[in-house]
Amino acid sequence: MAHVLITTDYLIPGDSVDQLLRQQGHETVFNPYFGPRKAEERETLLQGFDAAILASEPITAEMIRAADGLKILARSGVGYDSIDVTTASAHGVAVCNAPGTNHHSVAELTIGMMIASARHLVEVSNRVRAGEWPRQAGGELRGSTLGVIGYGFSGRAVAKLGVALGMRVLVVTSHPDSTDHDVEFVEFDEALRQSDYLSLHAKADPSSPPILDAKTLGAMKPTATVINTGRGSLIDETALAQALRSGAIAAAALDVLSAEPLPPDSPLRGLDNVIITSHLAGQTVQARMRAGEAAAQAVIDTLNGQEPAHRVPSSSPKGTES
Repeated sequence: MAHVLITTDYLIPGDSVDQLLRQQGHETVFNPYFGPRKAEERETLLQGFDAAILASEPITAEMIRAADGLKILARSGVGYDSIDVTTASAHGVAVCNAPGTNHHSVAELTIGMMIASARHLVEVSNRVRAGEWPRQAGGELRGSTLGVIGYGFSGRAVAKLGVALGMRVLVVTSHPDSTDHDVEFVEFDEALRQSDYLSLHAKADPSSPPILDAKTLGAMKPTATVINTGRGSLIDETALAQALRSGAIAAAALDVLSAEPLPPDSPLRGLDNVIITSHLAGQTVQARMRAGEAAAQAVIDTLNGQEPAHRVPSSSPKGTES
């Protein structure tokens, strides 16, 4: 019998993930992650466990080194930049993620954020609730240009929805698909210049600076909107706040941030032309079930001595797309 730690906050005792693991004879322990843990809890979090199914909390080298007997860290999601993959690999600990489980959810929220920005829905709703009756004009997505940065599962799903809405879709990727004739594959600079909406779906590279900084934001249309449902570290938030204040770009919609929850001193606070949600893109009932069960299967396979699906390499190549 193996001991499996589960920190993903939406997984609970008795659910399908718990049942899958217990049917294999494993013991589950739930310790959900709702925010930063105290130092003493972090130090001992993984100790005594053979496997862990994780939320997006930081898993450091020290935590991994202190966990003798640990065999796998399985993310119930796509991103794994919160895990020290190099140290895990060096200690024989597999790191797995769950790609292809939440891209429809991510794409739908991305389009929803674009519509909300184009039609000023958050601002209008707040003003109506305050007793006003604003009748300001918004814009249509149809006929506008959507730039998609990164063409993995989520980027492709967003592009398809954009095409279905009648948008011109520009894609920036290191792996263009010559069989895909519904989109145009372009360089990053061209996407910056032409996009009315720029949606980020690239994997963050910790060794590289943000892809959107003061210079790249300055190359965009003053009427453009930035949407980020990818990784918070893809954007320099100080530069973004300045661009929003100065009118260098028109709006932003962010589901991911460089620090979560949004810090009290964030430069993004107090801006009317930014929508911020609480890392919800992959959080639908359907996506949660798929991601949790994929993580559980990776744990089961590893504990059975089999190679798990979607094992993350010890050093992921730059530019990999989510």
